[in-house]
Amino acid sequence: MSARIYQQPKHAMQSGKAHTDEWVLEFEQSEARFADPLMGWTGSSDTQSQVRLTFPSKDAARAYAAKCGITARIHATPPKRLKLQAYADNFR
Repeated sequence: MSARIYQQPKHAMQSGKAHTDEWVLEFEQSEARFADPLMGWTGSSDTQSQVRLTFPSKDAARAYAAKCGITARIHATPPKRLKLQAYADNFR
């Protein structure tokens, strides 16, 4: 089993910082998805891709993966850059 560990970023409609400090462990797909011939829905028999675990820190997620024998890749979060701007700059 292989998984990836990352810190969940804010989505486009989120202005606050809720749940941005959590680390997520998601399993990678082990087989390809297929289209259902009758309905046309996309499906898979891989149930591990539906599992999503959250942890309070990167070390906790890494320790869980090591304890369960999961090979995990850790994706570093990009640095947050603040664009400091005054309201008066809109009129220059």
